[in-house]
Amino acid sequence: MKFSLELLPNEPIGDVVDVVKVAENIGFENVWITDHYNNRDVFEVLAIIAHETSTIKMGSGVSNPYVRNPVTIAAATATLDEISNGRAIVGVGPGDKATMETLNISWNKPVSTVKDAIGTIRSLVDGDKINDNKASLSGISKVQDYIPIYMAAQGPRMLEASGEVADGALINASNEKDFEVAIPLINKGIEKSANKDKKFNYAAYTACSIEDDMQKAYNNAKVVVAFIIAGAPSVVLERHNIPLSIADDINVALASHNFKKAASLVTDDMCNAFAVCGNPENIMEKIELFENIGINEFVVGSPIGKDRLNSLRLLEDVLASF
Repeated sequence: MKFSLELLPNEPIGDVVDVVKVAENIGFENVWITDHYNNRDVFEVLAIIAHETSTIKMGSGVSNPYVRNPVTIAAATATLDEISNGRAIVGVGPGDKATMETLNISWNKPVSTVKDAIGTIRSLVDGDKINDNKASLSGISKVQDYIPIYMAAQGPRMLEASGEVADGALINASNEKDFEVAIPLINKGIEKSANKDKKFNYAAYTACSIEDDMQKAYNNAKVVVAFIIAGAPSVVLERHNIPLSIADDINVALASHNFKKAASLVTDDMCNAFAVCGNPENIMEKIELFENIGINEFVVGSPIGKDRLNSLRLLEDVLASF
């Protein structure tokens, strides 16, 4: 079981670096920094993290080929590998329709677009040439022979595609019901891949809330869960017995920026469906359950805790036990 951390670069970079340093000392293997146009640039933040750390691996979690051309993702990742002395990883996903509409970008054929992007990135970071053998990253000295590429996936077609073309899937879910659906789809893709025996990273990209007190953990997660429910497809809501009318009410509250109202509509059961909440013992039980299903990487994502550093330190014994 690998342990990874997800962070948003929406705060002073020094604060992000401080959290990553604590995660590295505790034993986290990877850190994923989200890539969104209205936050600090992910690859500049990653470069600073690389300079200030020594063992933790790092990458964008995730970049999309609509906002960033795959060639620029490949170049940035290979450069990060050089800066970090061989600790680069990279996540690629489709982004979301709402963001593309905001940026006036056409969001066409997300599955094939991401698959093609990963193919381009793989060729370039492996040192191959593309476009009739004219384009390459000949001016970058990456360290790793093979940089792992993860695909962010939630829907059935994207999950299957991740198994086919990527080295790992960042499965956007926090509940065993979702992983029981996702892993067979990923395996179906692996069977179609050029390397059926490849070592694959099945990463649970969770919303995680760690507190000594269970109710505090739930309360900290409720706004995050509200946003997850608002963007969840109906098939996922039905899987967790959440009425569409409740999801609509949450959507209305979020649209009017009434986050307190949105959080009040989220129950503890909804938190259990869309987040991993509790004290270290609760978290360990969840991770063991996920491991038995086939998950081999646990990503601690937002909200983490009211005091993130304290919440991460609560996980030190959990990491050590694995």
